[in-house]
Amino acid sequence: MYTNCLSEAAYYIESAGEAAIIDPIRDIQSYLDLAAERNARIKYIFETHFHADFVSGHLELSKLTGAPIIYGPETETKYDIEIAKDGQKYSIGELTLEVLHTPGHTLESTCYLLSDQNDEPYCVFTGDTLFVGDVGRPDLSSGDLSSEELATLLFRSLQIKIKTLPDHVIVYPAHGPGSSCGKNIGPDTQSTIGKEKQTNYALRAEDKDEFIKAVTTGLTPPPSYFSLNAKINKEGYSELDQVVKKGMREVDIKTLAAWKDEAKDLVIVDTRHADVFAEGFVPESIFIGLEGRYAEWAGMLLPYDKEILLVTEPGKEEESIIRLARVGFENFIGHLKGGYQAWKNAGEEIDLLINVEPDELIMDLPFDENLVVLDVRKETEFDAGHVDNAENLSLEKLKDPGSMAMIEETDNIYVHCAGGYRSTIACSLLKRQGIHNIRNVIGGWKAISELMQQP
Repeated sequence: MYTNCLSEAAYYIESAGEAAIIDPIRDIQSYLDLAAERNARIKYIFETHFHADFVSGHLELSKLTGAPIIYGPETETKYDIEIAKDGQKYSIGELTLEVLHTPGHTLESTCYLLSDQNDEPYCVFTGDTLFVGDVGRPDLSSGDLSSEELATLLFRSLQIKIKTLPDHVIVYPAHGPGSSCGKNIGPDTQSTIGKEKQTNYALRAEDKDEFIKAVTTGLTPPPSYFSLNAKINKEGYSELDQVVKKGMREVDIKTLAAWKDEAKDLVIVDTRHADVFAEGFVPESIFIGLEGRYAEWAGMLLPYDKEILLVTEPGKEEESIIRLARVGFENFIGHLKGGYQAWKNAGEEIDLLINVEPDELIMDLPFDENLVVLDVRKETEFDAGHVDNAENLSLEKLKDPGSMAMIEETDNIYVHCAGGYRSTIACSLLKRQGIHNIRNVIGGWKAISELMQQP
């Protein structure tokens, strides 16, 4: 049961009226609905580890179903769980799920091997231990161990617990392409043990030192919210219904206008489409549109300790709240009643972005001595190709206002990313810091590079 904007996979297993959920996300209704539709009872909730990139739904799912929350060995929480032993087996109807403790990504990381009614291994749920073409990064906080020490544990887990499984066993990881939980996760969301043994660098490595070097070299810093989400999953969190209730409170125009006059310390998040946002928005709003990797960018860029006011398309309020709650946001003050259109119709001050076609950038480049091209893609993307003399400042770094110190008042700034989503976020952050002489290049590097290649 895949959640695209988080590249996250939860799993529903069912046999003979009994069901189990592996790695549920925070909004659990889809699991309850599926079980009810199939007249099944959710018997177990299995967690592969403390997820760093989303808040699990295990607490509420357990409360509503009575199913125990099961973690592997070496797990410590502030709520009641069942700690399984390595090799312990659980029955789900006619099926059997075996616990495979695989420390390395984290100390408690555990895989679950599912066998069919004939006790033949069928598939393995690998969490963040093994991905398609990659393995879980060993640099996330896990006690006092270093990345090299965790990588040593991971090498041993893969050699002993994973590579020894039959080649036909299907691999179901917790994440697919785009996730920051691995270094370079492949394009597919499932594989087999045999295929991974042939193609995955981590399973092909026979030498421990070679493996450690491979998995620890070239790691980019993990997103800043990862440690917070892991802490939430370890210690507990508010019920989602209460979080949604706060976010669904209507804040009228007069109240928001008064808050802005008082310089109230809140963050306005606009979740509308990038094209609509550019045409007009409440001043100082941060754009993070629902059409992109919304929750992930919110987690990387928004403060968790400030109140959040949402501006959404009508009818998108609850979705905006729930998707933020998936990565641990709970401090909502409400949403703007009537949205941006009501704000505009009331005659309140508005702001907008100037979107330009890439040919305007190309034409201005040779003649404007104050022109600065700000490329907000990742360094790896920038290194693969960029505009000559462009400044590379990846989007996640713009969270720090100090990162904008290189911008001069006389600069004419053209901002771009790969396609336009991230650059719109970047422009909203720049404007929030009082930098307004900016243009957002439509189509990003893809459109720019295509134009530059034309004769």
